Amino acid sequence: MTVDTGFRKNPLSSSALRSHGSIEVKTVWILEAIGQAMSESLTVVHPVPFSIGRKAGCSLQLQSRTVSSHHADLTVRESNLLVIDRQSTNGTYVNGVRVNGFATLKTEDVVQFADVAFRVRCDDHATASNTVAEDVCDQALALVQFDRMMEKRLVTPFFQPIVSIDGSTIKGYEVLARSRMFGLETSAAMFGAAAKLNMEIELSQMLRWEGIREGLALPKGSEIYVNTHPLELGRSDLLESMRNVRAMTPDTPITLEVHEAAITSAPQMFELRKGLRDLNIKIAYDDFGAGQNRLAELGNAAPDVMKFDMGLIRNIDSGPVERVKVLRSLVQVVLDLGVIPLAEGIETEKEAVVCSELGFVLAQGYYFGRPAPPSKFIS
Repeated sequence: MTVDTGFRKNPLSSSALRSHGSIEVKTVWILEAIGQAMSESLTVVHPVPFSIGRKAGCSLQLQSRTVSSHHADLTVRESNLLVIDRQSTNGTYVNGVRVNGFATLKTEDVVQFADVAFRVRCDDHATASNTVAEDVCDQALALVQFDRMMEKRLVTPFFQPIVSIDGSTIKGYEVLARSRMFGLETSAAMFGAAAKLNMEIELSQMLRWEGIREGLALPKGSEIYVNTHPLELGRSDLLESMRNVRAMTPDTPITLEVHEAAITSAPQMFELRKGLRDLNIKIAYDDFGAGQNRLAELGNAAPDVMKFDMGLIRNIDSGPVERVKVLRSLVQVVLDLGVIPLAEGIETEKEAVVCSELGFVLAQGYYFGRPAPPSKFIS
């Protein structure tokens, strides 16, 4: 996949390397803009010396008439981040105190260049001594890119077909998050960065919205399966976000996927299911079999679709007879509850045949179709 980034991978000269035996702690320094309408709210101090000023060519160019052409520099000495004022007209300040020459910065300090303020952040990574330094810088750059991705909604939803078990009919599509932003190409990378910034819920909501919006280009009547993050369960804004989605597209069939392992309360799921049905939105339990297999609770909070984890499906055609028997019984229980069983992760024809014999109704996996942009599914 093409990587869209304005940054170059350089040696991590802005990080301090502190050795503790065979472990090195690498510190990446970051400036977080405070109250400024900037294109990037997070800026990695890299490489050093890191120049700040109004003129073109500065590492960080600030478009403020109060900032001098070359206002200040940042550098790292013995694990410490230093700010050096370059005889600026309106001064450099640390926590409200004007800098005379230079000052040492600590995490959470507020540093001002004239009237432009930033909070100092750092990200420490303890790694084996042979770890490549660029990896640490890549993680810090991913955080910077994450802010831009959220602001500009720079995601590229992909769609994977959900088909009838014989593969003859496409019944719907699951939205899978993708991006061309550096370090954020996959869903796992996006949520890894979001976790560092406590923005998992905001990211999940944005991905659902963009997925359904892009999914409107799919063949009319296509069911769109969208995901949740575990932190959203039990929060009123989950239903609110789905109301907003439904308002955008009143007629699109939608199924909301909830990870089975994240289900901790049957009454909570009952209320969620009720709220979704009021919106004409179905619910699916995802990765069934990877968590606690809450079959006893399904009668009180049964979903519309049960997606069996790929770990149960993989190589089922060559697995032990006992494993096949257990899976057959689980599928039968789900069918008896009036729930549609879906086999995830089918990669071969033999797996598909066995899943059909076991009673699965729907299927998903590379054998039936890989994730792709919506344009691939438009004839």
